[in-house]
Amino acid sequence: MKNMIDIKICQSVLEKCLSTGGDFAEIFAEETTKNSYSMVSGELKNASTNNLHGASIRILKGAKEISGYTNDFSLESLMKLAENLSESVEGENLGIKFTLKEEKPAKIVKAVKAPSKVSNEEKVALLTKASKAAKEYSEEVVQVMASLMDEEQHVLVANSFGKYIEDDRHHLRLAASAVAAFNGSMQTANDSIGGNCGYEIFDEKDVAAMSKEIAKAAVTMAHADEMVGGVYTVVIDNAFGGVLLHEACVHSLEATSVAKGASVMCGKLGQKIASDIVTAIDDGTRCDQWGSLNMDDEGNPTHKNVLIENGILKSYLVDYRNSRIMNHPITGSSRRQNYRYSPTSRMTNTFFAPGKDTFDSIIANTKFGLYAKKMGGGSVNPSTGEFNFAVNEGYMIEDGKITKPVRGATLVGSGSQVLLNIDMIADNLDFGHGMCGSASGSIPTDVGQPTIRVQNMVVGGRGSK
Repeated sequence: MKNMIDIKICQSVLEKCLSTGGDFAEIFAEETTKNSYSMVSGELKNASTNNLHGASIRILKGAKEISGYTNDFSLESLMKLAENLSESVEGENLGIKFTLKEEKPAKIVKAVKAPSKVSNEEKVALLTKASKAAKEYSEEVVQVMASLMDEEQHVLVANSFGKYIEDDRHHLRLAASAVAAFNGSMQTANDSIGGNCGYEIFDEKDVAAMSKEIAKAAVTMAHADEMVGGVYTVVIDNAFGGVLLHEACVHSLEATSVAKGASVMCGKLGQKIASDIVTAIDDGTRCDQWGSLNMDDEGNPTHKNVLIENGILKSYLVDYRNSRIMNHPITGSSRRQNYRYSPTSRMTNTFFAPGKDTFDSIIANTKFGLYAKKMGGGSVNPSTGEFNFAVNEGYMIEDGKITKPVRGATLVGSGSQVLLNIDMIADNLDFGHGMCGSASGSIPTDVGQPTIRVQNMVVGGRGSK
């Protein structure tokens, strides 16, 4: 592992940052190479490489933050940036003394076959395999899109606590979507495989099987009836079903909104906010997962944060700056898209803990309801927890059995009410991969859960009885 910026340069720059009364200073530097490939119906449409090289400096005085960035790692450039930023801090040198000491991060994630060790031909072959498997599933599949992204990121964090730490990250994700057409209806299904790891992930994950599943889902939904709106018992399947927890609940637990008093979850630590069977976790320490990190973007170890335990709110997700405002311990949750963004509290891998039921028992014990097999996108207001989510693949449950497919279902409600109305949780925890956007940019996050059952959910739909 190389030193992007010499430790002595970092020491001098940080000392300059504190010369006018700041009480904390930090350097975040990165060198990132990102490759992107896209294929439409078996034809390669794009292949590109982007390089990112830069460093940011931020200075804190209490909760006030001053920040800026440069693409030049020289002492002269960094000192000039530090001087310009420190001029915005009013006060006198507080005499803070520190000596940078090199640290090594934990090795939670690693790459055996790093992207730079894999040829373009091998990468295009993966896309071809995904595209071919979906297209060959049915003549009703009219278009298949496949994309592959990989990046190698080297980061450095140095701060006035004496921390000097560097790490390597390797994010990669293959995504595919299929469009099916039948009798004037066109429906899309999608899925992805990804991780903070190397291309060895595809030695274990079956790209063709994933593509066949999305083709099957698209064709099934093209033949489905429109959902009839109403209030239902809803069974939400595992993996990407966890987007409901991510969006409707845990965004409201991030210090980004809690510290401002702009969250429905403000002031509720130690209170019952969910059903007794609900335990919700954000865990950045899961080996090689899409949202996992050896360290967060403030150089702190990532944690397994139990947010809700047996229905009781136990913790928020908190970065260093917001910990000053909230008087709450940091949780290893500080993240940023790149050096151009200031870090703030963000999720990593967020999920409901497994329960004691099974998928089969949940279905069998549901007299009538909606089975949301695949969730789609939606929107949420963190200040109220109110949400609106699409169901990409849905089926009716009648007399304890999954019956006809339905399309166009939408789940509407509030995160706080959903948490209280969960009455069954299965043992089949799995994860889906997404990109989460917030104040510090777009970052990789995993959403996950076992199959859950929620009572009395409002379901929108355009069908008629």
